[in-house]
Amino acid sequence: MSPMILLKIYLAGLVVLITAIGLNLLANALGLSTWYDFLTLASQQGFFHTLKNLKPVDFLFLILLYPGLLGLSAYLTFRLTSLVLH
Repeated sequence: MSPMILLKIYLAGLVVLITAIGLNLLANALGLSTWYDFLTLASQQGFFHTLKNLKPVDFLFLILLYPGLLGLSAYLTFRLTSLVLH
């Protein structure tokens, strides 16, 4: 693998990490469940019980918005680095 591809992968990982931290801070500020909250409750109360008791907005955040925005951040990073780093 070329050093340029490795740099792009590293930068995408870094952006995804920063995006995840930002999304977790935003979720906490808005009172939404994070994956940490969900997994902590699931380990105490059981996966299906915790899943069943999620508020619809928490479910949408965890299943759609969170992974979608992480994927988008990686995609945009790859696109941007392809333009900047030939």
